[in-house]
Amino acid sequence: MSCPELHARAGAQGGFTLVELVVVLALAALLMGALGASYSRLGDSVGYRATLRELTAGLHAARNLAQRQGREVHFDIDLRRRCFGLGGRCDSTIPDALKVELHLAAQDLDARGHGRLRFYPDGGATGGSIVLARPNGQGVRLRVDWLLGRISQEAWSG
Repeated sequence: MSCPELHARAGAQGGFTLVELVVVLALAALLMGALGASYSRLGDSVGYRATLRELTAGLHAARNLAQRQGREVHFDIDLRRRCFGLGGRCDSTIPDALKVELHLAAQDLDARGHGRLRFYPDGGATGGSIVLARPNGQGVRLRVDWLLGRISQEAWSG
């Protein structure tokens, strides 16, 4: 075998062509773009579920505390500051991507977007509902029964 033939075979076996590298890099860029969008949606979903859990737990805690301590307990939601908690505290925040609507008695909702659900020692409450929705318009309505203070949830579509 002559030197040029040996050199030609070695060149054919080593490395990648420029076209192959460009194709691989383009595919990698597309994959990274798709993963970035999926990661963003995953983050929104996690924030929605965590907020829903915290809202529900807070409502139950307020009801239980009122019955245990024999006194009225408030659960407050501040739409302007995007937070909620017991007794006027803002212990938990609402992610900016989520939509929140309050449907409460007139005396429990002010013009600044501050709402209050009151739970009583006998188990009752002022009643009302809180809608928590994702950017796609799908969400949940949390209802508080005024007579028994029960907290329930149902699917909501805006």
